[in-house]
Formats: sequence, C-alpha cells, structure tokens
Amino acid sequence: MAAAARSDARVASVRGFNRFYTKQIGLLRNGYLQSVFSLSQVRVLYELAHRPGLTATDLARELELDPGYLSRILLGFSKRSFLVRKPSESDARQRHLALSPKGNRVFAQLDLKTQAEIEGMLARLSPGEQTRLIEAMQTIQRLLAAQPETKTPYLLRLHQPGDMGWVIHRHGALYAQEFGWDERFEALVAEIAAKFIHKFDPKRERCWIAEKDGGIAGSVFLVRESEKVARLRLLLVEPSARGLGIGNRLVEECTRFARQAGYKKITLWTQSILHAARHIYKKAGYRLVKQERHREFGYDLVGETWDLNL
Repeated sequence: MAAAARSDARVASVRGFNRFYTKQIGLLRNGYLQSVFSLSQVRVLYELAHRPGLTATDLARELELDPGYLSRILLGFSKRSFLVRKPSESDARQRHLALSPKGNRVFAQLDLKTQAEIEGMLARLSPGEQTRLIEAMQTIQRLLAAQPETKTPYLLRLHQPGDMGWVIHRHGALYAQEFGWDERFEALVAEIAAKFIHKFDPKRERCWIAEKDGGIAGSVFLVRESEKVARLRLLLVEPSARGLGIGNRLVEECTRFARQAGYKKITLWTQSILHAARHIYKKAGYRLVKQERHREFGYDLVGETWDLNL
C-alpha cells in the first residue's frame, strides 16, 4: 500500500512538472512563438536546418512521428518552397531533404525568437540560479535518455561559468601532448577567451560546448571580426570523443549562426600540421587562401588562412 502511494505521488509530481513546463515555454499557445507553425512543424524545421540530407524515413524515426502526419508537414513545406529534395545516390527510391534558402530564412527567424525568449526567461534568475537550472535540465535529459541509448551520444550547449577555464586548460595540455607546443600557446588561448568574455556580443558571437557522458568533449568559438566577417576560433575535440562527428557539428553550428547573424564570410587561422581540423574545414566548404611560415610556440610552423563565403 505504501509503495503504491509513493508511486502515485511520483507520477503526480512528474505530471505537475509537465503541466508547469509546457505552460512556461508556451506550448499551450496557438502557434509556436506566435508563428503560423505548430511545435511539430518547428521541430522538423530544426532537424532539417541542422542535419541536411535526412530522408523522410529518417525524420519519422528520429522524431517518432506518424509517417502520414510527417508527409503532410513536408507537403506543406514544399508548397511554401521551404524544401529541396535530392535523389539518393545509393537508393533511387529515397530523397534526401534539406531546407531551401527560403526555408533557412524562416527557420533563422524562429531560432532568433526562441533564443530571445529563453534569454528572457533566464534573465529573471541570478547566475547561480541559472547554473542550477541548467544542471537540473541536463540531469533530466541524461537520466531519461539513458535507456535506450540515443543515436547521437553527445549534446551541444552554449558556454556557462567555468567553461573558459576548461578551454584554456585543455588547449594547453592537448597541444603540448600531441604537438609539443609550449606554454605560449596556452597564453594565447587565455587571451582569446578573456577577450571573448569581456566583449561578448550574444547577437553576433557564440561559444558552443560539446558534452558527452556528463563531461565536456569539445568546443568552438565564433567571434566578430568586422561587420560582415566572423572568425572561427579554438575548435577542439577531446581524443576520447573523436570519430563521433563532434568537430563537424561544431563547425556546422558556426556556419548556421553566422548566416543567421548576417555575416557574409567566416575566416579562420590554423596550422598546416593540424590535419584533422583542416579536413573538417575543407569538408565544410572552406578554401585555403593564404599560407605563411612563422615560428610560434617553440616550433617552425606554416600558418594558414581559410575562408568560407556564406
């Protein structure tokens, strides 16, 4: 009897939280963020914006949507010219889906509204309360996603207090371990991180942190170079997390946000010996525009500038 009572109380607590949170984030309103789109439609737009190349079958499985319902959503997007469909090279019966330029613009507007609404919600809390809230959310996500294991074994989030220390430490330690670079590289990273925090513009700059199994697995920064040019900086993926696509995803997030923020180009500086990073940049569409020999961090190196026109 006591066990049944405890179970009923726990179920009631979960249901109470669900009612509170759905109201808190506006899921009971007509149209997501006062738009003409439902939550399901926005969720599909999100997947297509972040993972171009999915098929309708992939989407239905990932989002656990009825195939018929998803088909009606995609048909509506096609009528609005939001979609681009490309035949699969491996199976002519399949079509890979991606957002058209118009679809990307529509999603970017919704994404900005979502960002502003969440920033407004967090602004009511102190920095300490924000940290506790994020940690509680991550705990909920980790516990409920434990079984079954998700296909994407990592998550991305924006930076929070304590992250810059990790970025500085891991860059210094990893580059010393893998390339023998001295402490002057760690000092450079510290200067970049400090400048980012002191001059941070949330409308035009971002730091993404990748997490895996509750720990930090990678990072990247996108900062303002000029009104039309953004700079990608400090891409890093932990050795234990390599091979999962984290580096590609971090660079994709930089590209998506840069377009949304109105930049026309992303530029970056790297070294010729950083083969894995160069491969990621090339895959993302960057092109090598300049090489220059220099001596830094205790070694003779070849610095490279890579650009991506948006």
